[in-house]
Amino acid sequence: MVGTLPRSAQDIDGEVDTLSPRKRVWLLAVASVDVLMVISSMVALNAALPDIALQTSATQAQLTWIVDGYTLALACLLLPAGAIGDRYGRRGALLAGLAIFCLASLAPAFLDSPMQIIVARAVAGVGAAFIMPATLSLLTAAFPKSERNKAVGIWAGVAGSGAIFGFLGTGLLLHYFSWQSIFYMFAGGALLMFIATCTIGSSRDETAAPIDWIGAALIGTAIAVFVLGVVEAPVRGWTDPAVIGCMAGGLTLAALFALTQLRRKHPLLDVRLFRRPDFSTGAAGITFLFIANFGFFFIEMQFMQLVMGYSALQTAFALSPLAVPVLVLGGTLHLYLPKVGLRFAVSVGLLLMAVGLFSMRYLQADATFLDVMWPLLIVASGIGLATAPTTSAIMNAVPDEKQGVASAVNDATREVGAAIGIAVAGSILAAVYHSALAPKLAAFPEQIRDTATDSLAYALSVSEQMGPQGGQLAGLAEEAFMQAADQALFVLSALLVVGSAFVAIWSPGRDGRQWAAVRRMRRHRRAPAEVQP
Repeated sequence: MVGTLPRSAQDIDGEVDTLSPRKRVWLLAVASVDVLMVISSMVALNAALPDIALQTSATQAQLTWIVDGYTLALACLLLPAGAIGDRYGRRGALLAGLAIFCLASLAPAFLDSPMQIIVARAVAGVGAAFIMPATLSLLTAAFPKSERNKAVGIWAGVAGSGAIFGFLGTGLLLHYFSWQSIFYMFAGGALLMFIATCTIGSSRDETAAPIDWIGAALIGTAIAVFVLGVVEAPVRGWTDPAVIGCMAGGLTLAALFALTQLRRKHPLLDVRLFRRPDFSTGAAGITFLFIANFGFFFIEMQFMQLVMGYSALQTAFALSPLAVPVLVLGGTLHLYLPKVGLRFAVSVGLLLMAVGLFSMRYLQADATFLDVMWPLLIVASGIGLATAPTTSAIMNAVPDEKQGVASAVNDATREVGAAIGIAVAGSILAAVYHSALAPKLAAFPEQIRDTATDSLAYALSVSEQMGPQGGQLAGLAEEAFMQAADQALFVLSALLVVGSAFVAIWSPGRDGRQWAAVRRMRRHRRAPAEVQP
């Protein structure tokens, strides 16, 4: 159950629990824009990588880490950053995160070395780790129970649409300006949000319990090592000793973290919370959702740009309608969740995503915008239906004084899920594409075979320089890509079905009970009648 607000939670004019409706709306707006900026930054550079490679001479591995360095730093520091916000003040943590994010985002605009850009992006991820949990925990501490689901739903809807806004903003900037404009945009946005954040109140843990620094180091290292293994898997292969070692090491450290938390008087995270059906459903649901979500985006962006021939800006506009169901279903969480329950909302949401992704397997290389849009809208409806309830379940399962840590759990599952989704989709796409295309290129020179089987982008680039044979190579490469995308989408949809089944069995329904518990209760009630003569 959610506890009462700490008496030390104060805004600039008085206590948070006495905030006027107008101030709550302003707090919601500031928190939502802050988290939108963090999520947008995760995907914004993808479209700019070709330009960055051309001007900085970055290798493919360096380009990967320009994107993944931010995500890795963000993921491994979320729980410690959330605990610091709970202990010392959430607005202070948010302001510190915005300051770090602003300076780190501005640095790559003046740096021309790939390694310098990677370091700057990692530092920006450190700032983002303080921003994300603070935004959500400030909301849950400020809004009363009667309005909390609505606020959380809007926050989750905005966060779920962050990738779309990131693609759209990047596409617009690259259409008119250089890649450095992306960094100017984030630095300027962070500066404006720093000023806006100074106008909101703060809250913190009244108990002032000491932070479990040993636990923070263990879980931060566990997530960092595990995600490092996942990120390297598509390049090295899932059976590479370094990949297996990182993933096994991450899981071992996570288990050690759980054991130490059970013995701590003031644990960083009370791992017993995972026994609660609502908390564990929220964590598992978000993980499955983001595995599929980011894996799908990884495939769909390439399909639209390389097969359909869309520019980065056209792709962003084509994907922008997906934000509508996510925002609408997030903003109306307080209306439908009490009526349908957590079990129905999340299990059906994941199942809708599975149906949408499975339907995309039937798209052809000559697909039109309308052919693509109807399965995408099914996917977006599933995302919108599952995102807000899972976030609400996690936050409502934790006392108010620990909302920063709860928000960090919500955010960490997103980041880990996103990393796994991109790695799984990327690995399947690369492996199937290579195996499907290589046997068909026997008539081509060895140099062309080696380049074309690396990726569809390389194959199309080579085909443009080949003359009459270029059309044949492009056709074979597109066919192999469609076959690889088909397999990747099938795996992602199958994972979503597994996640939907888990939620349906484990999650509490509208009455607060699980199906398994209900069945046991029904058997118990029938038992006396069965033994009577």
